[in-house]
Amino acid sequence: MKMRDVQKELSDYRVSEASQIGEDLVQLKKEQFNLRFQQATGQLEKTSRMREVRRMIARAKTVLREKSPKTKV
Repeated sequence: MKMRDVQKELSDYRVSEASQIGEDLVQLKKEQFNLRFQQATGQLEKTSRMREVRRMIARAKTVLREKSPKTKV
């Protein structure tokens, strides 16, 4: 994924509602689960997709954290 695509994806996440990001996160987790099963059974053809999904999950979680009320860490 190119940097331009990543920045567009992040800007889309930042303007959307937290509930929508949560729904996207659930879908990404399901996709990650399916990819892991495909890899275990030897059916996964595009292995780079696992890395992309993992990073997209991290981006979604980061934006959700930014949107949450500030708490002491």
